[in-house]
Amino acid sequence: MVRGLLLGGAVAALFSSALPAQADSPFEDPPPDKIVIKVATVNGSGCPAGTAAVAVSPDNTAFTVTYSDYLAQVGGGAPSTAFRKNCQLNLIVHVPGGFTYAIASVDYRGFASLQRGASGVEKASYYFQGSPDTAARTHTFNGPLEDNWQATDETDWAQLVWAPCGVERNFNINTELRVNRGSSPASSTSFMTMDSTDGDISTIYHLAWKECPEK
Repeated sequence: MVRGLLLGGAVAALFSSALPAQADSPFEDPPPDKIVIKVATVNGSGCPAGTAAVAVSPDNTAFTVTYSDYLAQVGGGAPSTAFRKNCQLNLIVHVPGGFTYAIASVDYRGFASLQRGASGVEKASYYFQGSPDTAARTHTFNGPLEDNWQATDETDWAQLVWAPCGVERNFNINTELRVNRGSSPASSTSFMTMDSTDGDISTIYHLAWKECPEK
C-alpha cells in the first residue's frame, strides 16, 4: 500500500565550509576508486535502532538510505507525540584522493493518507560537520490525499558547492515528517510515511564529482 515520495534536495547553500566550485566543468565520471559511506550515528523517532541502512551505488554516483519504520500520524487515537517523526543521519564519507563531491539532488519516496482539512509536511536539512549553515527543503501536502507523494529538487551545475579537498567531514542529514490535523475530525486518522510496498523507503542522494586542483 505504501510507496513513494521523491524529494530531490539540490543542496547549493548547504556547504558553507566547502570550497567554491571551480570555473571548469565538473568531473562527469565517478573516480576509479570507491567512495566509502558509513553511518556514524542514527538518531530519531523515525529511525529506531536497526531500521535505517546506507548503500552506495555500483558506479559511486549515488547512495541510498533505506528506512523501514518511519511514520507520522495524528487523530483516531494516535499518541499525541506521533504527529512528528524525524531522523538524524550522521555519515562518514571517505572520498578517494584527488577527488571531491557535491550533492546534486535528492530523491525521497513516501505515501500520504490525509483527511480533508489535514496537511502533511516533509522537511530535510543538510550540512557538513563544522559548517555554520544549513540548507533546508520543505514540501507541504494538503488533504484530501490518499496516494504516493513525490517531489524533486535539483541544483544547477554552476551552483554546486563542493566538499573540501583533502578533508573528511561528517555529513549530516536531518529529515522530518509532520502531520497536522487542521480542521479534520479528531476521530479520523491522517498519516504520512516514508515507506514502500516492500516495507522500505529508498532515499537516494545523487553525487556529482570533480577532480581536486593540484597543489
